[in-house]
Amino acid sequence: MLEPRQPTLFTDRLVLRPLVESDGPRVRELAGDEAIARNTLDIPHPYPEGVAEQWIAGQPALFRQGKEIVFAITLRESGELVGAIGLSSISPRHSRSDIGWWVGRDYWNRGYCTEAARALLDYAFGTLGLNRVYSSHYARNPASGRVMQKLGMKPEGVKRRHVERWGEFNDLVLYGILRDEWPARQGA
Repeated sequence: MLEPRQPTLFTDRLVLRPLVESDGPRVRELAGDEAIARNTLDIPHPYPEGVAEQWIAGQPALFRQGKEIVFAITLRESGELVGAIGLSSISPRHSRSDIGWWVGRDYWNRGYCTEAARALLDYAFGTLGLNRVYSSHYARNPASGRVMQKLGMKPEGVKRRHVERWGEFNDLVLYGILRDEWPARQGA
């Protein structure tokens, strides 16, 4: 069950905190990069004015309803926002959730996604007590798949031509991890 107030999570290099209205311009700047939109399922490009703020404004209600929890990924030293990560489609009945993330292009290949996702999986399996966390990535974006593999997620299949994006049908590669598989990942 979700807590009354969204927590803040800490890692060695990162702080995962609730998004705030003032994050809107930075979210739009980073997520508005065509490379980010091309590799994620729902980020628009070009990124319209006001959409980030509207998305951020809706997060507290989704959290209170137990449907979704999204964190700003920020650098611990500077507080600089570098991306976002969250759990969506949270299902208490089935004890599962989808995990997803994006990180600004200037911050790729630094391990931020893996570090943030480890903290979020600790929260999902520990605090929320979920049994299963799953995710997917475009087949043409193997970098997300490598993050999932580093987390100990197992490949579960491919949904062929499952998503239409910019006039092209894309395969989705599916991954999942179970709570009893997660403790073995600690310290890895």
